[in-house]
Amino acid sequence: MVTLYSAIVKFILAMQLQFTAPQRNHLLHIMQGIILCEGRKTITQIRSSTNSYRHLSCMTKFLKHSPWCVNRMQKRRMQFLLEKIRRKHSKKGDTRSIVFLIIDDTSCKKDVSTKHIEALDFHFSHDEGKGVWSHCLVTAHLVSEGYSFAWDFRPYFREGYCNVNQIPFKSKNDLALELIQSYEASDDELVYVLMDSWYTSKKIIDACNAKGFHIIAAVKTNRKIRPAGIRIQIAEFATNYIHQSDLHSVTVGNQNMYWVYEYEGPLADVENVKVLLSWEKEFDSSKTPFCILCTDQTLDLETILRYYQVRWNIETGYRYFKEMLGFDQYQLQSFYAIQRYWAIQFLVYNFLELQRNEWSTEQDPMTLGDVVRRIRKEYFGQIVTYVYQQALAQRPLFEVLDELKLSA
Repeated sequence: MVTLYSAIVKFILAMQLQFTAPQRNHLLHIMQGIILCEGRKTITQIRSSTNSYRHLSCMTKFLKHSPWCVNRMQKRRMQFLLEKIRRKHSKKGDTRSIVFLIIDDTSCKKDVSTKHIEALDFHFSHDEGKGVWSHCLVTAHLVSEGYSFAWDFRPYFREGYCNVNQIPFKSKNDLALELIQSYEASDDELVYVLMDSWYTSKKIIDACNAKGFHIIAAVKTNRKIRPAGIRIQIAEFATNYIHQSDLHSVTVGNQNMYWVYEYEGPLADVENVKVLLSWEKEFDSSKTPFCILCTDQTLDLETILRYYQVRWNIETGYRYFKEMLGFDQYQLQSFYAIQRYWAIQFLVYNFLELQRNEWSTEQDPMTLGDVVRRIRKEYFGQIVTYVYQQALAQRPLFEVLDELKLSA
């Protein structure tokens, strides 16, 4: 019989999750189904992709009622990944490991006619520039030692929803703070927290400073700086007081060229930071510069810009989650089950990233999409081999098709 993909089984067994054998089998089938399923990924389609005889209700009960702790699973997953990262770094020598902890938020959009799914609300979408009917999550993504892991998440609820449901309200900045504070860095790690301008607040900057983390983050141009002791908005300063001769030409990765103005000093109510005002390709004082804050005074301009570009990992991560893994395609009614489903999605993403790292070479680097396609091909090869073996054993074709849930 065609079995579970062996690498997924080894991954789950290596994490030593405190699951019973039936719970572990449900988890393995859901993970494999997410990877093998093409097109829309509801629990029904995921089950069909596994060729499992388990009834659909068994999978939904596993998500809704089965007694396993999602927080314990999340914690063990992150411990397992940190062990992988730190073991890889230990082979390199005595230099400090650089860790990028990226913070952002994303929405799982649903049709406005959907009423039966719990905890839906109108959340602002950066892509659409308006509120959309959705679930919203603040997430963290970790990049270090060649790995790029979807790391952790916190669901966000609007204040009105919290009041109605008697839940303590936490802003997106509060949730971002939780994600940052939950990361326990080792003594030999240099941690950079990367964020867009929505999260660049004094509260988060102070919290990062307290943990010994540096911040590299976008800054809105309505924030005020104090060049020569004069308080002025960044946008006004850039338009009226910056000239071509004040700028540095910086090339990042032998590709993108920027004209950069470097400011050091107070930013609003934050003391002593670097702020880079940058224009891509050519300087134009009539155009709004892209601004980046950096709390590490030792970094040069090219390094700051190069490090900030690592933030793109979380954006591509969201794309892989939604387009390839169906992160937002669930039709579960219970929000408790949905959070468990998200946690399993993070497991799947991390498994694929470990496989990508293992299979990639300098001559032939792989994406997560390449990994998924390879696993699907290998699994299809297992099915072909099994059918061939059954044919040699002269087993009736329709029995084999029925077993594989296929039709001729």
